[in-house]
Amino acid sequence: MKRIWKDVDRYLEERLCGSEPEAEALDAALLANREAGLPAIDVSRSQGKLLQLLARLSGARRVLEIGTLGGYSTIWLAGALPADGRLITLELEAEHAELARGNLRRAGLERLVEVRQGAALDSLDELIADGEKPFDFIFIDADKPNNPVYLERALRLSRPGTVIIADNIVRGGEVVDGKSTDPRVQGIRKFLEQLGADRRLSAAALQTVGGKGYDGFAVAIVNGLEQDRSLLDA
Repeated sequence: MKRIWKDVDRYLEERLCGSEPEAEALDAALLANREAGLPAIDVSRSQGKLLQLLARLSGARRVLEIGTLGGYSTIWLAGALPADGRLITLELEAEHAELARGNLRRAGLERLVEVRQGAALDSLDELIADGEKPFDFIFIDADKPNNPVYLERALRLSRPGTVIIADNIVRGGEVVDGKSTDPRVQGIRKFLEQLGADRRLSAAALQTVGGKGYDGFAVAIVNGLEQDRSLLDA
């Protein structure tokens, strides 16, 4: 990782981040996550602020997050919601989900946020089967091999105008290697192919550098979709 990337990240964060109402809770969440031994794979502070701004720009009242970890990005996203908003976040690991709930309680966000523990695909199918209302903003940041299926489910839980964002889509440049045997790389490649081929979506992607290294985000907006809310065939 180039030192200048980290230095610029720090410079931008010092000037543009840190004055948010949830700033103290965000710092406490990072500390709690570190003390619990969670991997340091959260979005950066600047990236979290960007996600919050994008959710605010979209006027999101209902947010779905696929991949909670310790709830750091969840706190950022919940900060974009109105008082009557709702955020559902999905986490596989029970220990991570419980830690996230504690971080969210400390931030005073437990009323807005529901942490659902279990395999994300199962939770998504349950949301679809239960007739959950469409979400305005969906953030995909879980196991990358399943990104293509997460996108399919996300579309089932969307409406025209829904914003879908996915993290870690460049993977240090490995995404261009079609012969890669890394299932994460192949999952991202298939996901990006779907984004580009699906006429219901308009999408773009950006490379990012910073304290988290070299990676990127994909951003899509739903143009229109069939109103079939039934479960996908197994």
